[in-house]
Amino acid sequence: MPQSARIKLTSGNLPSLEAVCNEIKGVVEKTGIRARGPQPLPTKKLKIVTRKAPSGQGTHTFDRWEMRVHRRLIDVDADDRTMRQLMRLHVPEDVFIEVSLSK
Repeated sequence: MPQSARIKLTSGNLPSLEAVCNEIKGVVEKTGIRARGPQPLPTKKLKIVTRKAPSGQGTHTFDRWEMRVHRRLIDVDADDRTMRQLMRLHVPEDVFIEVSLSK
């Protein structure tokens, strides 16, 4: 049974996350190995509500802030050549990658 790699991508910036997913898919298609994904995982929504007035006095108005964290999952049959090419990819600072190998 070949070794497989699970790549979990996380970012708050959706266009850069999709760009990295497309780069990984391009490497996988070039090497001709089997891959599943990118599978979208549920988006986390981090919400913060704050008062607009710094002193707490005045009208009861609020600012509502939301940050969305997008996640993708890609399963790849890992061989040496493919993993070396995946490690050389340019990844923006706002995209976090977690790679786990399993048999």
